[in-house]
Amino acid sequence: MKFSILGSGAVGGYYGAKLARAGHDVTFIARGAHLAAIRARGLEIRSPLLGDFTVTARAEEDTTRVGAVDVVIVAVKAYDNASALPLIVPMAGPQTTILPLQNGVDSARELAARFGEAPVLGGVTYIATALAEPGVIEQTGTHRRIVFGEVFGELPRMTARVEAIRDALSGADIVAEAVEDGRVPIWEKFIFLVTLAGMTGASRLPIGPLWAEPVIRERFLDGCREIERLARAEGVPVAADVVDRIAAYVAGIPGSMRSSLLIDLAQGKRIEVEQLQGSVVRRAARLGVPVPITATLYAVLKPWADGAPQSV
Repeated sequence: MKFSILGSGAVGGYYGAKLARAGHDVTFIARGAHLAAIRARGLEIRSPLLGDFTVTARAEEDTTRVGAVDVVIVAVKAYDNASALPLIVPMAGPQTTILPLQNGVDSARELAARFGEAPVLGGVTYIATALAEPGVIEQTGTHRRIVFGEVFGELPRMTARVEAIRDALSGADIVAEAVEDGRVPIWEKFIFLVTLAGMTGASRLPIGPLWAEPVIRERFLDGCREIERLARAEGVPVAADVVDRIAAYVAGIPGSMRSSLLIDLAQGKRIEVEQLQGSVVRRAARLGVPVPITATLYAVLKPWADGAPQSV
C-alpha cells in the first residue's frame, strides 16, 4: 500500500519506518533538520528490545510533490491541525483513507469538516517513543499498538478498507486491532488520558506519588467517571467496566510514568489542554453533563496552553 505519514516524529515516524521496512511505499512528511537527516541518512529506529534498524524512504516537506496515496496517517500534535490538515489536500485522491492517531476525540470530526466523512477513520495508538535527534527515534519497551475503525455512518460495522489497513499494519510488525466502532477505543483512551494528563500536569508530578494517596486516587477515578458519563451522553458505548480497567492499569504502571502533557509542560512547550480537558468542558456544557474535576484541571492548565506564560 502507499502511505503518507503526516507528522513523522516519534509516533508517525516509527510506524512509517515499520511500514517502509515491510516493503510498503511510504512518504514521510517532515521539515527542518529532521527532514534533512531522513534524506541524508534514512530514518533510524533504536529499539533495545525489538532491534534497531534504519530505513531509506522518500521524505518531503511540500505535499504537492507526493500525489494521491492509499492512506494518510495523521500523527501531528492535535493543536497543529489548523495548519497541518490542509497539507493533506494534494495527497487525497478519490480512494484515499485518512487515519488520525492523535490525542483527543475531535480529530475525526475536524478532518470530516474538510474532506467529508467518507474517507475518515478513527484510531488510537499505544506506544512509547521519542525523537532522540533529527532522523533518530528511540523506542522504550515493546508497545506498538494501533486500534482503529469506522467512526461515521451506521455503526457498528467492519469494512474491507479497515481490514486491508489492519493486514498491512500487522504485516509490518505493528500490533493492529480493527474494531467495528472506532469511537469506542478513542473515548476509552480519552477517559484515561484527560485525567492522567490533567492530574500529573497540574501537580507537576509523575503518577506514583498521586496514586499512592487514597484521596487523590479516588479523585482520579472520579475524574474518569465524569468523562465516562460524557461519553455515554455522546452516544458512545464504552465498556461498562472501563474505569475499573483504568484503575487496574494505573496500579500496574511504573510510578515514574509522566504524561506527555507533563513532559511538554516541563520543557516549556505548548500543551494539548484544549484538545483534552478543554474538549471535555465544551462538550459537557453543550450536553449538560457536570465535569467539576476536569473543569478545575482545565482552569489550572489553560494559562500554559501556548507554553510558559510571559509573566512566569
